Amino acid sequence: MEKKVVVCGGRPLKGRVRVSGAKNAALAILCGSILAGEKIIIENVPNISDVQHIIQVITYLGARPSWRREDLLSVAVPALEVREAPYELVKKLRASNLLLGPMLARCGEVRIPLPGGCNIGARPMDLHFKGLSALGAQLNLEKGCVWARARRLRGAQVYLDYPSVGATENIMMAACLAEGQTLIENAAKEPEVVDLANFLNGLGARIFGAGTDVIRIEGVKELARPVHYGVIPDRVEAGTFMVAAVATCGEVQIDGVIPRHIQPLTAKLREMGAQITEGEDTLYVQCRQELRPVNVKTMPYPGFPTDMQSQVMARLSAIPGTSVIVENIYENRFQVASELRRMGARIKVEGRVAIVEGVPRLFGAQVRAPDLRAGAALVIAGLMAEGETEISRAELIYRGYKDFEKKLAGLGANVISGADTEPVFAFGEKSDTNRRNIPTHRE
Repeated sequence: MEKKVVVCGGRPLKGRVRVSGAKNAALAILCGSILAGEKIIIENVPNISDVQHIIQVITYLGARPSWRREDLLSVAVPALEVREAPYELVKKLRASNLLLGPMLARCGEVRIPLPGGCNIGARPMDLHFKGLSALGAQLNLEKGCVWARARRLRGAQVYLDYPSVGATENIMMAACLAEGQTLIENAAKEPEVVDLANFLNGLGARIFGAGTDVIRIEGVKELARPVHYGVIPDRVEAGTFMVAAVATCGEVQIDGVIPRHIQPLTAKLREMGAQITEGEDTLYVQCRQELRPVNVKTMPYPGFPTDMQSQVMARLSAIPGTSVIVENIYENRFQVASELRRMGARIKVEGRVAIVEGVPRLFGAQVRAPDLRAGAALVIAGLMAEGETEISRAELIYRGYKDFEKKLAGLGANVISGADTEPVFAFGEKSDTNRRNIPTHRE
C-alpha cells in the first residue's frame, strides 16, 4: 500500500544527526554471508525495507539470520539446500542479483529471476555474465530467470567494459572460492566494494587492490573464520542531510560519516557557496549566504554520485541562474524533474541533460516519488517550499533511509508521516496550523 509524507516548509534544519549503515554495502555483505562457513556478526546494519527483503531471500535459501539488536545481525549458514530464489521475493530489490556469485561458488548452481528495484534506467546483466563465464560458469537466461551452473570455478583475467559495482562484487565473491588467481580490471572503486572486500577478507578470503581499478583475488578452499564486522556509514544518507541543511539555510552536524567518501558532493556544495567543516568522522554544514548555480556531471566513483543527483537538482531549482546536470549513469534519473515542475521549478530535460533555470522559491504541491532518491529529493524540495507538500509513494524512501522523518524532525523539520495521523515534531513542539489527517497504509 502507498504511504504518504507531508512536509511543511520554512524551517531551517539545526542540530545533530547520526548516519546509519550503508544500504548498498549491507546488501552486498548479506549476499556474501552465504559464503561463510562459521556464524558471523554484522554490525551497523540499517533496518530498512531493502535489507529486510534480502534477509527474506537468504533465509529462503537456507541462511539463518537473526537480529540481536536494532542494528546488529547474526548470520549462520548451516546448509544451502535450496538453489532457486522465488520471484515474489526477488522482484522487490535489485541487489538480489548479487546472489549469483556466492551461490555459484558455494553450491555450484543457482536460479534467480531477474531482479526488480527502482525504475531508474537499464541495468543489464551482461558484465555479470561475462565475468562469471570467464570463471567457468554456464549461464542462461530463460523465461525471465538466470540459470547458472559451474562444476568448478577457476581463476581468470576479466576486463570490465564499464566499472560496474554489481559485476565487480559478483565476480569478486565467486572468485574467492575459485581455483587460482582472478584479476578484475577496470573494477569499480566505490567504498561499498571495498567494504565487501574487507568483510570477505575477514572470513579468510585473499582479496587485494579493492578501491583501485585492478582487484586481485587468490582463491581459497573455504571461508571459515568467525567474523564480527561493522558496515561503513551510508554516504548517500549523509549527502542527503548535507543537501537538506543547505536547502533550508540551516546548520547541521552529521555524525558517524567518512568525509572522504562524500568528497565529490562536499566540493560541489562548497562551489555553490555552502560552508562545510570536516572532522574525523563528522561534517558540519551551514549556509549563510546566497548560493550560486553550478554544473553537475555524474560519474562512477570517485566522480559525482548518481544517487545524489536528484537531491542536488531539487536545491538548484531554487537558486537563481542556470545550472546544467548531465546524467551519465542512469537514463531515467530525471523523472523527478516533472514532479519538481509541479512545485514551480523550471527544468528542461533533453536526453541525459537537464537545464535548471532557478526560481526564487518553490511552492508546496501534491507530488509522487518516482524512485528512492527522487523521493528524498522531493522531501528536500518540500522543506524549501512555501506551504505544504504531500509526497505519495513515500514507501520508496524507506527502501534506503532508516527513520528518515524522525531524523528530520530531530533537526526541527515539520513532517507528517503517512504511517500516522499525527505530525512528528522536534523537541516536543506541536503546531495547530499544519496538523491534518492523511490516509495511512493501514486504511
